[in-house]
Amino acid sequence: MNHYPEPILRLINSLSTLPGIGKKTAERLALHILHAPDIQASTLAADIVGLKKSVKFCQICFSLSDKDICRICSDPLRDQSIICVVENPTDMAAIEKSNAFSGTYHILGGALSPMDGICPEDIRIHELLKRADCNKIKEIILATKTNVEGEATASYILEKLKSKKIKITRIASGIPMGGDLQYIDQLTMQKALEKRYGY
Repeated sequence: MNHYPEPILRLINSLSTLPGIGKKTAERLALHILHAPDIQASTLAADIVGLKKSVKFCQICFSLSDKDICRICSDPLRDQSIICVVENPTDMAAIEKSNAFSGTYHILGGALSPMDGICPEDIRIHELLKRADCNKIKEIILATKTNVEGEATASYILEKLKSKKIKITRIASGIPMGGDLQYIDQLTMQKALEKRYGY
């Protein structure tokens, strides 16, 4: 790779710092950008700079937005009395894709993990509790991940919200639709049995 000029090597190194991009992919991307029309390369560069300058956190839910209040929080058709708590914006995007939820969100910015030094003060739990004090909030859905950190985060929030007159729910977990029981892992099977329902 050293046979490339310095500007190409620098771009390859920069691109290879992106998640999921190895040196080979970075090399292909760099050469593609080099041979692309000037306008395409300029647009890409401008889009990256524009992204860094204009995208910020929504002042209410902390999702990514190009305005102070995101499109979901400012949408009069969304049910403002229901908050779905997620760990990060990609979790919110996954729920939005399902078209099964019409409330609002609260993005924590991570999950509790004492092993990694992530405490309640390091994620947006205080901001959630402040939102819960508002009289119009009727339900909070805990949609953190079903791993150890996500469960610990949900349990901690539940404990903090217990005294409030708000319905607290947790997203269901267990066997996926069309799942074959013989291939289900032990923890998923345990959760499915714990959260079984009647007809």
